[in-house]
Amino acid sequence: MLKPGSRIGILGGGQLGRMLAMSAARLGFDVHIFTPEDNSPAARVAAATMVAPYEDLHAVARFAAGVDVVTYEFENVPVATAQAAAEHAPLRPGVKALEVCQDRVTEKNFVNAAGLETTLWRAIALEDEAETAIAALGAPAILKTCRLGYDGKGQQVIREASAAREAFAALGGVPCILEAFASFEREVSVVAARGVDGAVAAYPLVENHHEGGILRTTIAPAPGADALESDALRIATGVLTGLDYVGVLAVELFAMGDGRLLVNEVAPRVHNTGHWTMDACQVSQFEQHIRAVAGWPLGDPSPHSAARMENLIGADALRWQALASEPGACVHLYGKGEAREGRKMGHVNRLSPLP
Repeated sequence: MLKPGSRIGILGGGQLGRMLAMSAARLGFDVHIFTPEDNSPAARVAAATMVAPYEDLHAVARFAAGVDVVTYEFENVPVATAQAAAEHAPLRPGVKALEVCQDRVTEKNFVNAAGLETTLWRAIALEDEAETAIAALGAPAILKTCRLGYDGKGQQVIREASAAREAFAALGGVPCILEAFASFEREVSVVAARGVDGAVAAYPLVENHHEGGILRTTIAPAPGADALESDALRIATGVLTGLDYVGVLAVELFAMGDGRLLVNEVAPRVHNTGHWTMDACQVSQFEQHIRAVAGWPLGDPSPHSAARMENLIGADALRWQALASEPGACVHLYGKGEAREGRKMGHVNRLSPLP
């Protein structure tokens, strides 16, 4: 169990690292950021920053040797970088989470092997396999690159079987996964944590709404989802245990009309759909992650309020003055300079009494 004053290293300098660093500081920890970007959002609130490419493993080694534990803020940290850090400090969560979750086919195999249900899917490495896969799953379906796609990027909806080859080519002919459409009632997610001692704590299931492939709003707790909570906890626990995970992760789910929950994706990190916890819970997802990686007991994830989280995307953040004047609005801005289209600039939580 790390004492206050210990140093926590974070691989990544984005907004998630920023909010982790702020929560760590409140608990008395010093955060060191490793990032390839100058003047990153996380660096501006951290005790120290090392700017170097992730591929510079000598720099990674020096960074890890100077802290007491290392964690990461996003799932595309190179595996070699994480392995280099793990040689010099405890890495929480471990490399396995990156190895599994960086590749959608590997992730789907892991989830299914854990006895958890997903939509039907096929791996595609060659153009001919795109046609074979769409014939097996039917159209419409969604084609995704196995690696690096996020917020709607790296995806093609295939509405007719004849468009399979074209969609595969449009994604660059790289390894892909084809997923059958799920006739879900709504998209939900569960954010949960696992401690060094194996204890698991989960926040309530939330309902998510996307626009253009980007999360727009999260409603917490998800209305009328009491019957799904035990299944969501079962799924989250299965993923956490199977990865031997320490820290916070999110599991994105499809809520089906027959009451089943299908796993869509696993995010091995604090997650956008957990941002509501910053104002509606005694212990936010960011503090929970710091508690876990520091070996502290996990905090109570129960909310004291209901919340509606709205992402501030692009020019939305220019409304900061109006939002700051809005009664009951809790505004969080990420310190990013340019408000580009599709760029997450912040979020606002609007609280209300629990139902």
